[in-house]
Amino acid sequence: MRYFSDNAAPVHPKIMQAIADANFVDTAYDGDALSQRLDAAFSDLFERDVAALWVSTGTAANCLALASLALPHQGVICHREAHIEVDECGAPGFYTGGAKLMLVDGDGAKISPQTVTDLLSTIRPDVHQVQAAAVSITNATEYGLVYRPDEVAALGALCRDRKLALHMDGARFGNAIATLGCSPADVTWRAGVNVLSFGFAKNGGMNAEALIYFDPALADAARYRRKRAGHLLSKGRFLAAQLLAFLEGDLWIDNARTANAAARIIAEAAPERLLHSVEANEIFIRLSAIEAAALRSQGFDFYDWGEGAARLVTSWHHRDADAAPLAKAIAAL
Repeated sequence: MRYFSDNAAPVHPKIMQAIADANFVDTAYDGDALSQRLDAAFSDLFERDVAALWVSTGTAANCLALASLALPHQGVICHREAHIEVDECGAPGFYTGGAKLMLVDGDGAKISPQTVTDLLSTIRPDVHQVQAAAVSITNATEYGLVYRPDEVAALGALCRDRKLALHMDGARFGNAIATLGCSPADVTWRAGVNVLSFGFAKNGGMNAEALIYFDPALADAARYRRKRAGHLLSKGRFLAAQLLAFLEGDLWIDNARTANAAARIIAEAAPERLLHSVEANEIFIRLSAIEAAALRSQGFDFYDWGEGAARLVTSWHHRDADAAPLAKAIAAL
């Protein structure tokens, strides 16, 4: 009945079991046996050598990534409604030591090579103006839209031409891949992404996210930054255990497919209400205050999205039978 946020979903039983199984004596911080397996495990997933660092929050993952790509006097281009701009309490500036977020527009919180080029054209190449160092995109976006490999590749090509790094906020990366049906490599490093913040907490994890560097050398400074930021947990094996459990048996993609399927059931109940296409596990619908109250009176929980709209988010534990009552209730309004 709760569709407020996938952050509020329960921890998947296999993840909880992995945490319990990691409850043994081992080396502290990231020197334990489980943490030492991460690079190889994620290298297999992405079909190339990567460096994988665990962190405990998506904010830390995003901002450590940006801090490794942009100096304090530089800037990061992102959408005006990107999570790093509207929902991280200034953390990017804090972690980077002052780097500026340079905002662009785009439908559904997507940005395009043209919007990036237009912004770059307004910046004089002198010391009086902030120079861009990186571009950050979110897949799936804050409105649940998914970047296709060719869209990322177009941005990646521009970034290479303009000597910019490309970061992907993948808080719902699993949901994006579940929609695309492609290899994780095709929409990341093969398309020009340098660093990925790979989200797991929204997909059934407890408190583990992965920071993936497709050039392992870039991760060296991030390890020091992680420690300085207070994110080098002394018992990091419990985070590593979660990440490994997600990769084993493809739990990460199975969970995402389940959440996406539930979202489609809800979306199909009232297509005329949709504010955006439903391409992952978020549904944005037109909903009056009276209609919202009617749904809540039936026990459904969701997030008001400004006046006359609502956001509903499905999670890994929402099976088809769970989504059907909400879909029926929306259709009956």
